[in-house]
Amino acid sequence: MVPRLSASRSFMTAFLVLTVSACTSIGSKTVSSNGIYDPYEKQNRQIHEFNRSIDKALVRPAALGYTSIVPDEIEDSVSNFSRNLSSPSIIVNSLLQGDLNGAGVGTFRFTMNSTIGFLGLFDPASIFFDIQEHDADFGETLYVWGVGEGAYLELPFLGPSNQRDTVGMLVDFFTNPLSYIGLDSPEKYFGAGSRVARGLSSRGRYSDAVDSILYESADSYSQARLMGTQNRRFELGDENANVEADPFALDTEGF
Repeated sequence: MVPRLSASRSFMTAFLVLTVSACTSIGSKTVSSNGIYDPYEKQNRQIHEFNRSIDKALVRPAALGYTSIVPDEIEDSVSNFSRNLSSPSIIVNSLLQGDLNGAGVGTFRFTMNSTIGFLGLFDPASIFFDIQEHDADFGETLYVWGVGEGAYLELPFLGPSNQRDTVGMLVDFFTNPLSYIGLDSPEKYFGAGSRVARGLSSRGRYSDAVDSILYESADSYSQARLMGTQNRRFELGDENANVEADPFALDTEGF
């Protein structure tokens, strides 16, 4: 049953990618200020206010409590574990981008950290071999393939994104082999739990920077949209993007 389900989901995701890509090539001709296409601003602002209310009532207090109670070493180990779980997806995307060096780095790191690093709780690949983390996702793969970013989107709980990266997140989930391991066992919650803990850790550690955007700026939506978009463009190699430090991109993957 699982292989058949995987094939079906992969087909649907591929179809979604093609659909969004086609729409993106048309819609991106209309661009708002700062070079950001935001035809859904009204809906995005509503989601932004929802995200702010959830952050203020739940996420921020939980994050500050988490970082104040949990020792830094344990926080780092949980974050390492979460990043290690995403390694198969990084390897796949590196190959799809034709980046053989990146795929090799990802494979080496995953092998070392999953074995002598005790399932990724530690990072011996960096500590002992000086092989630093390599990142890749399907949103980046679509960019390499020439797909435009499309319309700006603010996602519930996840914050700033766009059509291309939203599709990329879905594909990354379904193409990561670890997503299908332990589907009927308690282990299936380990990945989600570690991603939540990683998000709390990041939110707590960079609370001042995030608070300045969400609660101290005159228009938190516009500020988050600008900084999130520019940071993502910079990550993808757009040298023309005016980049400032983006607190949303510090380490909030999967949260």
